[in-house]
Amino acid sequence: MEVLVMITTESSKRNALRVAKLLLQNKLAVCVSIKQIFSIYAWDDDIEETKEFEITIKSKPEIKDKLINFLHNISTYDVPQIIYKKYHSDIKYYDWLNNNI
Repeated sequence: MEVLVMITTESSKRNALRVAKLLLQNKLAVCVSIKQIFSIYAWDDDIEETKEFEITIKSKPEIKDKLINFLHNISTYDVPQIIYKKYHSDIKYYDWLNNNI
């Protein structure tokens, strides 16, 4: 019983909420968590520091590619962070996830 957990980021809470709602409306996720983070990263030969919103997406492993394409199309970033991993889950959570996507 594997579930897909994917993490991306957005520059504002408004954008993060938009992404979360679109994922749920399009049945690409069963649950989305959003938290404010502070990121430091290399970009164009500089070190950037910025407030961002991390979006954690719970979904099905079988729709990983569809989810990645969707995030590329709606992200406000030129190079969106899209990282993911499969996790084992409790049977009740697995069933809930599969019945709602």
